[in-house]
Parts: sequence; C-alpha cells; structure tokens
Amino acid sequence: MQVVFLGLPGAGKGTQAVSITEEFHIPHIATGDMFREAKAAKTPLGKEVQEYLDKGLLVPDELTIRLVRERLGQADARHGFLLDGFPRTLPQAQALDGMLAEEGLGLTHVLYLLVSETELLQRLTGRRVCPDCGASYHAAFHPPRSAGVCDRCGGALIQRADDRPEAVSVRLRENLERTRMLSEFYEKRGLLATIDGERPIGHVYDEIRQALRGDHS
Repeated sequence: MQVVFLGLPGAGKGTQAVSITEEFHIPHIATGDMFREAKAAKTPLGKEVQEYLDKGLLVPDELTIRLVRERLGQADARHGFLLDGFPRTLPQAQALDGMLAEEGLGLTHVLYLLVSETELLQRLTGRRVCPDCGASYHAAFHPPRSAGVCDRCGGALIQRADDRPEAVSVRLRENLERTRMLSEFYEKRGLLATIDGERPIGHVYDEIRQALRGDHS
C-alpha cells in the first residue's frame, strides 16, 4: 500500500495519519519530520537541508526528492508508506512516480482531505504549540488541562507567527493552487479519493478506511 495524503494546513492529516499507520502497519512519512531528522543526523544531505531551513527558505525540489528517495529506501517503507507533505509540486509528483517505477511499484491510493477555507482559518488560528516538546493544542477543540501550559512537559504554549490570521490566509492561498493541481493530476489517473474533512474525526476515519480497503458500499 503506497499512499499519498493531500490536504491544506489544518485539514487534520496528522490526526488521521496516526489511525492509518496503526491499522494498516505502514510508516507515516511527513516531510517536516524528515527535514528535522536529517538536520539532527548531520549527514551530508542533512547539512544541505539545514542550510535552507536556517535561512527560512523552502527546501528545493531536487533536495527534497533526494531526501524522500533515501527515506523510502529504509526497511520500514519497503512494504508500504503514507506520504504526507510530498509531493507538493507536479515535478515532485512525477519524480515520485519515477522512483517507485524503478522498484516496480506505483501509488495505490491518493487521499485528499477536503476542508473549507473558513473552517481551516478557525482551526489554524486557534492552534497553540509547545516550543519545548512540539506538542500541539487548540484553544477550542483540544485545549490543555491548564490554560497556556503543555500537558506533556509543562512548557509555556505559544501561538506561532504563521498561525496568526493574516499569515494563515496567505499560507492557505499559496497551498490551495498547488493542492488543486495535484488533486487534478491524480484524479485523472483514477487514484484520488476525496474525503470530507469537516465531519467528526471518527467519521472521517471511517471514510478513509473505506477508501483504503476499496469498500465503497
């Protein structure tokens, strides 16, 4: 099972990915995590990634593709994976096709978690994160036990600069066109399953499970 997970920031991919990887026993491969791991490992590839991240720049397609290729070559991904955050562009999608074809494989599913911009704004602007351990909360949907304090490590929660309303609007607009192009690319190939991401979490997962198991009854 080789799966790509599409969706705008705040759509809930991370939450659903936990259930997917537990039930289907495939690793959740998120580009953000890969970048952080590569940077921490201080490999030659990781040092290249670090140069871009330290400058606040996007990691170029060519470098991202190399990193994904390296990650998909690890033992836990040999029998399937859930890719989250890659591909982000059509060249990346084409590169993914190429690297899978080299192994005699192809994507089996592309899930598009669809959520309206209005709902995404509410979700993202209410997010609070712990800079110490990375735990994430939401003022309305998932508040910490004590206001402003991380349940996990006791750190002070913050609102990231890119979670403020003006920044969120820009980020959504930038991602919307890229995601639309990718969804159309995969829809033409008969791989796309569009999931209503505004329903309760359990209902969303039920729809994802049906898509992955091919049960459309």
